[in-house]
Amino acid sequence: MRLLVLLIGLGLFASACSSDTGGADNSGVGPVPETAEAIETEPAPLVSPTETAEPFDLSGGASSSDAVVPRTTGDARDQLGLDAASISERWNTDWSRATVPLSEFAAGLRGSDPRDGIPPIDAPKFEDVAGAAQWLGADEPGALVTVGDDVRFYPLSILTRHEIVNDRFGDVPVAVTFCPLCNTALAFDRRVDGQVLRFGVSGLLRKSDLVMWDDVTESLWQQITGEAVVGTLAGTELEVVPTSIVSFADFAEAHPDGLSLARDTGFRITYGANPYVGYSSQNGPFGSFFQDALDPRFPALERVVAVTTVDEVVAYPFSVIAEVGAVNDVVGGQPTVVFWGGTTTDALDRSSIADSQQIGSGIAYDPTVDGQTLTFTANGDDTYTDAETGSTWNLLGRAVAGDLAGRQLATANHRNEFWFAFAGFFPDARVYDGS
Repeated sequence: MRLLVLLIGLGLFASACSSDTGGADNSGVGPVPETAEAIETEPAPLVSPTETAEPFDLSGGASSSDAVVPRTTGDARDQLGLDAASISERWNTDWSRATVPLSEFAAGLRGSDPRDGIPPIDAPKFEDVAGAAQWLGADEPGALVTVGDDVRFYPLSILTRHEIVNDRFGDVPVAVTFCPLCNTALAFDRRVDGQVLRFGVSGLLRKSDLVMWDDVTESLWQQITGEAVVGTLAGTELEVVPTSIVSFADFAEAHPDGLSLARDTGFRITYGANPYVGYSSQNGPFGSFFQDALDPRFPALERVVAVTTVDEVVAYPFSVIAEVGAVNDVVGGQPTVVFWGGTTTDALDRSSIADSQQIGSGIAYDPTVDGQTLTFTANGDDTYTDAETGSTWNLLGRAVAGDLAGRQLATANHRNEFWFAFAGFFPDARVYDGS
């Protein structure tokens, strides 16, 4: 099993150097969404936001933590397992500062320095909805990220191959990340202490989750929490940019003027094929990367909507919320509603992502509009009605009819991770059971 996972990682690296040309092969992708066809017939030129000469706004982002006290005895790296110690030998990471046991790290990639062996995208290019519809199937999943009025869709068919996109939204630097082994799509503000960090794939995993590294301090960051867990910045938590996993068709219909990450990434990769075939159908994660006991309350690879506030983290299993379609709750003192619906496919199932099984989307929102907390009921057709005004809302949180037509719910901080990952990182957290 360990060899299989290592081959997956090496295959991802090799695919970046292969002779296949990204965008040359359209076989196996799904149909063009009707909503996209109706918008325009000729796609616009690619857009490259990172090529702007405008400086970043350095006034936002996170502040480093001084709560982590460096160890003063022994060589901290001695706590690493042999594999993790071997691949990190050349790093300038300050291993004496850590918030987690170093023994929990596992080597996901091999090499004298495997950092960015799975290559992040540092100069992303985007296309309009019509251009993306030429190769993306209607139900294909992607990470939907919004900063102000700027809405972008990052297909998981690309993110499974790169895991990190270092992007910018105007003058705000943003890292869009995806860990296939945990199914976690998260975006973060890349600013810390007035510096802009570039994030990469370290080659290490912890509890099967992506461990990122930054190019300024070479600190190590846990993707599922956005926290620096080892290094100069240990204890620092990145500012989260709310992100949802939705289908391309839902994105295209709701945001016809939005942008989608293009296949022109600079790497020779044919996107649309799943490098983790059958992963989400397994009984559990790869054992060499997740050595904790599995929580038996739900299947290990069932997806949950994990809603996170400062004071609480709550899981909403897909199998439970699918029964009702909408859950009205309070998380850490904050009103929250979770919608479930749609026909989004599984990026980690069959060899063709477009042809994979449909699993739907689970999205969390702040249900407060003009100071009033709304309560929702699912209508059974991927629309939802609030009891207070009788307005009708779609899966992406926009009112499409009624007194509040045109209003948009703010996306809450949430993830769609596998149950084993949620239970492994948040073993004492509340789990919604339908009651």
